[in-house]
Amino acid sequence: MTLIRSISTVGGLTLISRVFGFTRDILMAKYLGAGLVADTFFVAFKLPNFFRRLFAEGAFNAAFVPIFCEALGDGRPAGKARALHFAEQAVSVLLPILLIFTAAMQAAMPWIMHLLAPGFDDPYKFDLAVLLTRRTFPYLMLISLVSLMAGMLNSVERFAAAAAAPILLNVCLIGSLLFFHETDRLAGEALALAVTIAGMAQFLWLLYALSRAGWTLRIRMPKLTPKVKELAILMAPAAIGAGAVQINLVIDIILASFLPDGSLSYLFYADRLNQLPIGVIGVAVGTVLLPRLSRELAAGDLEGSITSQNRAIESALFLTLPAAFALMVIPGTLIAVLFQRGAFSGADTAATAAALTAYAAGLPAYVLVKILAPAYFSRKDTKTPVRIALIALSANIILNIILMIPLQHVGLALATALSAWLNVALLYIMLVRRGHFRMDRRLKGRLARVVLSAVIMAALVWFLASVLTPYLTGTLAQKILGLAAIILPGILCFLVLAQLSGAMTAGEVKALLKRRS
Repeated sequence: MTLIRSISTVGGLTLISRVFGFTRDILMAKYLGAGLVADTFFVAFKLPNFFRRLFAEGAFNAAFVPIFCEALGDGRPAGKARALHFAEQAVSVLLPILLIFTAAMQAAMPWIMHLLAPGFDDPYKFDLAVLLTRRTFPYLMLISLVSLMAGMLNSVERFAAAAAAPILLNVCLIGSLLFFHETDRLAGEALALAVTIAGMAQFLWLLYALSRAGWTLRIRMPKLTPKVKELAILMAPAAIGAGAVQINLVIDIILASFLPDGSLSYLFYADRLNQLPIGVIGVAVGTVLLPRLSRELAAGDLEGSITSQNRAIESALFLTLPAAFALMVIPGTLIAVLFQRGAFSGADTAATAAALTAYAAGLPAYVLVKILAPAYFSRKDTKTPVRIALIALSANIILNIILMIPLQHVGLALATALSAWLNVALLYIMLVRRGHFRMDRRLKGRLARVVLSAVIMAALVWFLASVLTPYLTGTLAQKILGLAAIILPGILCFLVLAQLSGAMTAGEVKALLKRRS
């Protein structure tokens, strides 16, 4: 019951954060649109987030938590003292590194911007990008410390505070837009400053949560103790793996900077919508598959692990394929309802919708990676997925260059989707060759039925969207009601077809939803 409550707490707070995040995106589209200022802000926001995902929440968290838990043991006073001592050592080494790195990046920001966005040849656009990035970059230092404190709290099963922290970021950004939007430049500058203010708010929130949990961090003299060295050694492979994905995103920014104004914004808004089903389904897959795989492989039950992977793929595609088809057949309707207002024009909607169609083509692949990669990690093989990720990264770069010429920003999104499918194909082939996976008869049969059900559903959704387009006007509430009149019949159609075709029974759908809860 404790695990279920923890998952419910984190899931509920994450859902709240996503609602606030989508509200933030709607306001950004309204006040920034998809022009010069929006492009510069998205670059300014992505740079500290790149390092955050690479080190703070990726490699650092993956390395810190196991060592902290090992020191903590059963939570008795002696273990707590050892764990606290290690955390203080980590903070004492991490903080000066972050301070020096942040100061160096601030000083070198014009040169960094030449590397990150070489296509920003307009002096006004370039200078604004430098200004906004200097305002956002301190967020990296603050969120790195937040990540450490969140790791401590999660290790003692206090999940709520860390799960609620992203809400503060969205609240700060929403507040800046509501109070400072007279011009798009003012809105962009306020947003950039709000990012760092949000980092301070998150830091103070987690510091308070730690104090309530009985933990008080002190700054010690930095020392490379054995535990700190172990932390650094464990971070290295995790950083390589996380780096492949993040470098991919940075390359997209570099190439998009050569495209017309708005290209970066189109990719940002399209990806935000594409990420919604990925996040929801990813949680479901992780909840169902990972604990079961770990138990079965630890017990030497290879057949059981293969069966679990088949069922996980079955469930994931049942959830993913209809979402992918819907995003591909009515992207313009979705973007128009959610973002088209204020500075976000009809032309922006069309350009963003084209990018969303390309991204959505890779949606099933993004989720399948979450199923296939754990089959390697659970066998303590971290090298093969990293090598495959690097191959996919190289392919993405080549495809970016080839496709962006005729398709512009849509080519970048399509390259991302195609490289994701390459990643899946290589992961699958290696597992099959090693005898660690094979598709069983049930998965093959049900996959065809799911695809057929999703195709028919997509046709219905497209028809309803074409008929109801005149009603997708008016207030935001009216637009959402009109969108619901398109989506809800589509969902019902898919579920009925899935039941009739045998793609998945009603009992299995209920069981899947229970697992996700």
